[in-house]
Amino acid sequence: MTLSPIDWIIVVVYVVGCLSAGLWMRRFIRGVDDFTIAGREVHVNLGIASLAATEMGLVTVMYTAQLGYEKGFSGEIIGVIMAVAFLLVGLTGFVIRPLRDAGVMTIPELFEKRFGHRVRWLAGVFVALGGLLNMGIFLRLGGDFLVHATGMPASWLESVMTVLLILVLLYTVLGGMLSVLVTDYLQFILVGLGIVTTSVMVLINIGWTNLITTLQNTWTASGGTLPHPFNPAHPTSFGWGYLIWMFVFQLAVVTTWQTTISRVLATKDSGTATRMYRRVSYYFVGRFLLPGMWGIAAFVYFKQHGGLPAGLNSMTAMPRYLSAVLPIGLMGLLVAAMIAAEMSTISGYMLTWATVIYNDIITPCLPRPLSNKGQLLLTRMILLGIAVFLLFFGLWYQLPGDAWTFLAVTGNIYLASVFTLLIAGLYWPRANATGAYAALLLGAIGPITFLVLAQVMPQHQIPAEVAGGSSFGLAFLGMIVGSLASRAPAPVLNPQPTT
Repeated sequence: MTLSPIDWIIVVVYVVGCLSAGLWMRRFIRGVDDFTIAGREVHVNLGIASLAATEMGLVTVMYTAQLGYEKGFSGEIIGVIMAVAFLLVGLTGFVIRPLRDAGVMTIPELFEKRFGHRVRWLAGVFVALGGLLNMGIFLRLGGDFLVHATGMPASWLESVMTVLLILVLLYTVLGGMLSVLVTDYLQFILVGLGIVTTSVMVLINIGWTNLITTLQNTWTASGGTLPHPFNPAHPTSFGWGYLIWMFVFQLAVVTTWQTTISRVLATKDSGTATRMYRRVSYYFVGRFLLPGMWGIAAFVYFKQHGGLPAGLNSMTAMPRYLSAVLPIGLMGLLVAAMIAAEMSTISGYMLTWATVIYNDIITPCLPRPLSNKGQLLLTRMILLGIAVFLLFFGLWYQLPGDAWTFLAVTGNIYLASVFTLLIAGLYWPRANATGAYAALLLGAIGPITFLVLAQVMPQHQIPAEVAGGSSFGLAFLGMIVGSLASRAPAPVLNPQPTT
């Protein structure tokens, strides 16, 4: 084992403390609103901590480090684009202000007011499908980090991640959003401390000048065949097509990704939501920059130590590198921080998709409303079902390429169409249900085709930017043509709060 007894004590103390805090919050659950959106009482600072913690999972660290290892500093551009998208939406209130003012619990719930209950149901299906596929790889990537960072046998991966999932499920099922928020706050502090401290140690170990010169010399020696480490628009790196897709994609993420929007819908009011977005935007640069630098440092380290050892790849190189250079105590702090990140992300995502399934897929089909206890029981059973899915999906699915591209494409299954429906529903009076159906179906074609071909005919895999970019174009085309070709809807006022 790489971890010392001191490291393990740090890890165990944190996990026990986090579990206790999450379980303690169950006493404040009075109904499904408290369980899913914390009674809409989230203020700016708590919202920032919760949003940052949920979107800074161990899977985030793994895919950003992989981008750094493969593309150098060019891989950091994703974080810059995301920060710009958050800032723009926070400054303008685009989509999130009218969405919060509507007082809904989920995005599909808004669609019922604008397009009817059938559109709400179909949108809920797409949202849940895209979200569950997206988080299906979280346990596997988190397990890869723990195996290579701690030195535990690879055969332990499934058992360790199963135990971790059970712990997260326990406090999430009992305390819902209130437990998620309080554990997010603890995890935000620990993850920030662990990431900053580790980044300082990485720079001390490798050296800034060494990073830059090694990347430049490696790219020059390759004759320009490797990805350009400093220019993301270079044809050998992402290229302009990918970057344009990423900008549209990130704009859709910050306005429609349900785990993000759940924090918006839990805030006191729309003004709180926009302030939260403006202040959290800068965090997302560091979210990519620092773990990405760990991947770059791993590339430099192994290049200067005889190459990547057998059994490692661009995904697992970073945790193995950190295990070799971090001192006792700090390694325990980092592992505790990464477990914190994993727990925060899994709990937030599980609760989000359970809320969508409960609120937008099952509830509209019930003959009569459930009692308050029935609503809570149903949501908790859905959480249990999601946990079972995560275990089985995470064990057999093989990634078609890098992790970030998989996450972006699976997210696109619903991002493109729901983004289109939100814009049209909030800002275009001519939009109607026919256009909504067309947008939902056409927007999912590209991403689903990408995933199917990757498994059935990997030699004919279509570029991610084509699959993702085309989904936005097709969704908007479907909305425009479908709406104009069918009967105009009755006049619709601005959505009014439901609570």
